[in-house]
Amino acid sequence: MENISNWFRGLKPRERVIIVAGAVLVVVTAVYLFALAPFYASVAAREQSVAKKKADLAWMRSVAAEVHALSASQPMLAAPTNESLVVLIDRTAREAGLSSALTGQTPRGETGIQVQLESASFDRTMMWLANLELSHSVAIESARFDRAAAPGLVNVTLVLNRAAG
Repeated sequence: MENISNWFRGLKPRERVIIVAGAVLVVVTAVYLFALAPFYASVAAREQSVAKKKADLAWMRSVAAEVHALSASQPMLAAPTNESLVVLIDRTAREAGLSSALTGQTPRGETGIQVQLESASFDRTMMWLANLELSHSVAIESARFDRAAAPGLVNVTLVLNRAAG
């Protein structure tokens, strides 16, 4: 350290100014590259995320009246039928246009079933599940949705239950 100090004192005043200015420039550049640039990138990403969420909210608000009207036109909860859950799932999936996506059904006790759908339309799946709940008193115990290869399609694993009675 003493050698550097002696070397620095041995420089001409003009050279000292150039060395100090260069050191300040290196420190300012390092602070920008390692602290400020990542911070600004993070802020920009958050701003993009907020803008996307605002757009999603605006869309949801624009379709809220339509959803409300559709939900008002749906029948109230119906009493469960004597149809077995396996047959009910198969029939309603066919009616919802999901028969080709229905890849498996495994009964779980008297009132439960595990259902697998592959490459199913997300929108049709959600409408089907709503119909099962509203019209057939079938409740969702658990659901796992995974993105499929094409946009708008999902792979779904469901555990559904119907009240005995």
